[in-house]
Amino acid sequence: MLELDRDVVVVGAGPSGLTAARELKKAGLTVAVLEARNRVGGRTWTDTVEGAMLEIGGQWVSPDQSALMGLLDELGLSLYSRYRSGDSIYVGADGKRHRYSGGSFPVGEATAVEMDKLIALLDGLAAEIGAKEPWAHPKARELDTISFHHWLRRHSSDEEACNNIGLFIAGGMLTKPAHAFSALQAVLMAASAGSFSHLTDEDFILDKRVVGGMQQVSLLQAAELGDDVVLNSPVRTINWAEGSAAGMPAGNGSVPRVTVLSERATVRARFVIMAVPPNLYSRVSFDPPLPRRQHQMHQHQSLGLVIKVHAVYSTPFWRDKGLSGTCFSAGSLVQEVYDNTNYGDSRGTLVGFISDEKADAVFELSESHRRRAVLESIAGFLGEEALEPEVYYESDWGSEEWTRGAYASSYDLGGLHRYGKDQHAPVGPIFWSSSDLAAEGYQHVDGAVRMGQLTAARIVEAAGVREYPLAAGKITVPA
Repeated sequence: MLELDRDVVVVGAGPSGLTAARELKKAGLTVAVLEARNRVGGRTWTDTVEGAMLEIGGQWVSPDQSALMGLLDELGLSLYSRYRSGDSIYVGADGKRHRYSGGSFPVGEATAVEMDKLIALLDGLAAEIGAKEPWAHPKARELDTISFHHWLRRHSSDEEACNNIGLFIAGGMLTKPAHAFSALQAVLMAASAGSFSHLTDEDFILDKRVVGGMQQVSLLQAAELGDDVVLNSPVRTINWAEGSAAGMPAGNGSVPRVTVLSERATVRARFVIMAVPPNLYSRVSFDPPLPRRQHQMHQHQSLGLVIKVHAVYSTPFWRDKGLSGTCFSAGSLVQEVYDNTNYGDSRGTLVGFISDEKADAVFELSESHRRRAVLESIAGFLGEEALEPEVYYESDWGSEEWTRGAYASSYDLGGLHRYGKDQHAPVGPIFWSSSDLAAEGYQHVDGAVRMGQLTAARIVEAAGVREYPLAAGKITVPA
């Protein structure tokens, strides 16, 4: 058992926790990072399966994700563009397959008008309400007490339009049925990406990938931290005390305010960062218990469910047909498909997504029947060649012990306006940091990096460190 004394202990070695730890070390504070898994990276994971490199977790970078791109540059990592040449495929409400180019689905004129109307409404709300404090807006309660499903139908009677717009946030982002979260939560998702229009533009939101895989963001930061990262060490108990540690710089012999007990280490520290998704907070026993409002808030946050399907072929056969590999259908089992071929790879890789209730249904099938159903759905877009991949793999984060869902947490109906203002509030020496709590970059690696930088800045301020020439030091810390 390791016995460690540190200024800060970080629970979770994903992009947010490792970014915070790295920033804190730059500021002269000592850190320990405790990770339950046998690897770093959290919900980013680049692995080799049957000889194929697969991005099992988060992977894409969009042009607005400046925090992530700045860190990638610091770490010496390169980007490459997602393949997007050729036509896309859309399967409409009538079940017919349509080949199209450009950014708009090939729907009927009336449906197109309704989709444009809904997009304009959501763009307006995203601009008006913003991502930083949606719960504080005068419309917050009104929008948070109606489901996104019913909000869409309040504004349009065109079912295909409602389902298509719902796809971008429900299946595509929150991975929950549109009746399970509020219109305000949908507006936050849109505002966090800059606009709802950005979410409908796959060439924006899914712009680039990291050469060698996104997990390198965590692997390289962990390498810098060295022995300060302890793997296979799930945290069981956090003993903490009220009182201020402000104004006590590192190394002055101040009394630790927290003792963190994990499987492999006991760490005494002045501050602790919970850098895991909110659904895992309850896996840790806090002594004394967290305040009542924290307990209630955490029970209203949950992750969605999505299966990320990877299919690797000897060649990217769809390109020979003049197809980009991009496919959409709100009614199909696999609702989205993209060309996910790796940089410099002669083989072709497709990635598809099955979300929320459809994921529930397909998990009731046997493994062989599920594989067949998934590949038949992809073949419905791209042809029978899709039925016989060389490698087939399902990323099932819902069964992963230290994640239990994907992509990130969101509030249930009514929860965001009720609890959102408290989700960043530290409890004594305990701070919270993950992509689930981000404004810009919410649910993305960019949001994880932003939260890591912001949390480090807050702790540096609380610790009374005078010199702080860091990326995080450029962030305005809320009063």
